[in-house]
Amino acid sequence: QIRLAGGKHRCEGRVELFQRGAWGTVCDDAWDLRDGQVVCRLLGCGDAIAAHGEAFFGRGGGVILLDNVKCTGRETSLLQCSHIALDVHNCDHSEDAGVTCTIAFSS
Repeated sequence: QIRLAGGKHRCEGRVELFQRGAWGTVCDDAWDLRDGQVVCRLLGCGDAIAAHGEAFFGRGGGVILLDNVKCTGRETSLLQCSHIALDVHNCDHSEDAGVTCTIAFSS
């Protein structure tokens, strides 16, 4: 499961993943628009228009699940992207990653 927290609408915010019964965050090391695009697509949003670092949407809580995420943009999960092993990172919550997507309107 994945969600965005702290944004102004459902398609922007701090990226949070649900793993092993709890929500955690993603570190901003190497975070870019291709990574954000995967998140936007998973949430049924439009294109990623900004990839945010440095806890732009506020600091999250829980564990930092992913670091050095490198997606092509076509993956169906952030876990399919290149990353360091789950829970392995050199970050704190001041580096939580976020994304702003356009809002997709269904016709």
